[in-house]
Formats: sequence, structure tokens, C-alpha cells
Amino acid sequence: MLFLFSCLALVFIVSWFVRLKEMSQNGVRWRWPRPIELLIGAITDFFDTLGIGAFAPSTAMFRIAKLVPDELIPGTLNVGHTLPTIAQALIFIQIVDVAPATLLPMMFAAGIGAWIGTKVVGQLPRFHIRVGMGVALLLAASIMLLSLLGVLPAGLDALSLSGWKWWAGVLGNFVLGLLMPLGIGLYAPCMILVSLLGMSPLAAFPIMMGSCAFLMPISSLGFFKNGRYLPSAALGLALAGVPGVLLAAFLVKSLPLEYLRWIVVTVVLIVAVTILKSAMEERKQ
Repeated sequence: MLFLFSCLALVFIVSWFVRLKEMSQNGVRWRWPRPIELLIGAITDFFDTLGIGAFAPSTAMFRIAKLVPDELIPGTLNVGHTLPTIAQALIFIQIVDVAPATLLPMMFAAGIGAWIGTKVVGQLPRFHIRVGMGVALLLAASIMLLSLLGVLPAGLDALSLSGWKWWAGVLGNFVLGLLMPLGIGLYAPCMILVSLLGMSPLAAFPIMMGSCAFLMPISSLGFFKNGRYLPSAALGLALAGVPGVLLAAFLVKSLPLEYLRWIVVTVVLIVAVTILKSAMEERKQ
């Protein structure tokens, strides 16, 4: 597993370097990240490691600061958060001993879903991407809100799945991977999925981080090809996100995050509404 993720990281870095070099040779302008883009990467991946999630907060910050066009946000999130997520997977897979017969199929299913989803998202016009992102953010905020209110299950203590639960976990993770290229994070839905199936919430960390570490390089290769991402913002997430992950995992370990989760839910709901409003206004025009 560690060797697989290390190889994926290497392939991702080389592919991104080659693509950026090709863009420069073809006269396509791109720039290195600004301080605000680095700051967003450090903050979102720091709290991502502690279980908040990175996609919804990143989307909110990009829209509030008007840094990334809406149609480029899904690709920017998938490309930019890939290396920090691989770093998380390398750490948490060693900490929590989830059964390989459960972890590996769920990871691969998410990767296949992401590969299909990237091909679809890369061909969508801005209106459809805005609608998809708005609905995805509303769903993410709803899941976070229900978790905060204690409505969703806390899970049991299993570290493996069998029988129909195994199939439900694999198919569920396939669907979550399918939605990733639209900009909906996998962390919160995956946490709910494994809890509903009777697994320990701790089991969600290697499953969701391993799934994302496997699927996000796959998604990124698709976004490299179609160019539907903003290089500067993605580089900001990647370059500052990895140190944020290491800081959270090895120094902070845990924080009282209750109030922060309420703030994140509120901001994500507001951003979801504004994205859907922008989509409706574009539709009218």
C-alpha cells in the first residue's frame, strides 16, 4: 500500500511537471501561486487531516475571494489536494488496521468511479457544473449538519465488511468516487457510509484517505488533459497543503473542532446558495 501510494505520487508529480512545461512551450500562460492561494492550501488541508474535509471549505474560500472561475473549481480541487491526500493516506493506513479485503476493493471502486466521473465533468458546460457543485455542496452541508446534531449513526467497532455489507461498501464508494470530480468531497459521505455499515469511525480515515489517494491522481490526469483547472490555485493547495497535513498529523493530533464545524456548515450552505443563484441567473441570460 505504501509503495503503491508512493508510486502514484511520483507519477502525479512527473505528469504535472510535464503538463506545465508543455503549456509554457505552447504559449499558455500560468503562474506560481500567490500567498492567499498558499494560505488556503495550508488551512484546508490542516483541518482536512483532522476530519473536517477540504473540498467544501476550499470551494467557499475560492468563491469568497473570487480566485477561481466556477467551471474550474472541481478540477482545481482534485489536482491541488492530491498530494496532501496521499500524505494523509501514507500516515493513517499505518495507524488504523482496516482489513485489506475491505480497504482495497473500496479504494479501487472509488478510483473507477472517479475515472468515469472525470470524463463526464470535463465535457460539461459551466451551467451544469454550477448546478452540480451547488447540489453537491448542499448535500455535503446536510451530512455535516446531521452529524453535528447526532442524527446520523456514530458507528460500531468493526474493521472489516462481509456479505451484503461488503457489496454495499464497495458500490457506495464507487458512487462517491463518481461524484468527486464535481467537487463534492468523499470524506464526510464515506464516514457516514462506513458508520451505517457498522464499522468504527476510525476505519473511515484509512478508507476515505486511501480512496482519495488512489482516485485523485486518476482524476487529475483527466483534468491535465482537458485543462479544466487553475494551475496557480492548484499549486497553492499542493505546495502548502502537505506541510499542513504533517503539522496536523504529528503536532496537533486533535483540536476542539465543534465550533469550527458549525462555521464550515454555515459558510458552505451560503456558498451553495450563491452558486445555484449564479447558475439560475446564467440560465435566464
